[in-house]
Amino acid sequence: MNEEYPGYFARFYDLIYHQIRDGVDDTFYLGKIKNAKGKVLEVGTGTGRLLSRALESGADIYGIDISPSMLDFLKAKLAPEDMKRISLQNIVDFRLDTKFDLIIAPFRVFMHLTEKEEQLKALNNVYDHLNNGGQFIFDVFVPALRPLIEGLDNVTDFEGEYEPGNRMKRIVSTNPDLINQIINITFRFEWNEGSLNYSREWKTPMRFFFRFELEHLVERSKFNKYNIAGDFTGNALNSDSKEFILTCTK
Repeated sequence: MNEEYPGYFARFYDLIYHQIRDGVDDTFYLGKIKNAKGKVLEVGTGTGRLLSRALESGADIYGIDISPSMLDFLKAKLAPEDMKRISLQNIVDFRLDTKFDLIIAPFRVFMHLTEKEEQLKALNNVYDHLNNGGQFIFDVFVPALRPLIEGLDNVTDFEGEYEPGNRMKRIVSTNPDLINQIINITFRFEWNEGSLNYSREWKTPMRFFFRFELEHLVERSKFNKYNIAGDFTGNALNSDSKEFILTCTK
């Protein structure tokens, strides 16, 4: 896993995902954090879309991420006394001196683990950092077969003003590798700063999963108790489900 988001991605991250992600999962994860009795760890904390609000509500929450540029934007939001809560680490091999009652990996973090060996290492590493009875919650999407097979071709998923007089647009293309269950994604960012125009591309692979594969994966790990829901309101999996929400309990 080596997904160090470039600086321009981090720069526009909050703007984009406030529009396209908040309202999808934030109520679910913030509710889980609020109900946790002890310390919480967010894996893939990024710019702090969830962590900063959880801290404001009084949660004893910590965060790790592998992208220095994302953490730079998060640290700019934090009070000096909270800087110690953040570290540059990977879910596969992170080491922290404390154990947690809840560990979360929101918004597809687990899909950045493209090899089964690192997926298992991640699950077992998380298990080792949980208190007895603690939970690990993460989400991946249910593959929609037609767009998965056909891919996306220059689809604009965000366009808007990021500061007065300046606009940015993000364009997404995908190229699926069905044998290896990889979606090769290209993000193109276009923005202006006054009269200057910029365009940058970033490519990243993401691993997609199917239901029984996820079950077998968790059952191979140290976890022996888990549940898979089909949405962020807790409904069971069904033919209309678009999310796999896994809750693994130590």
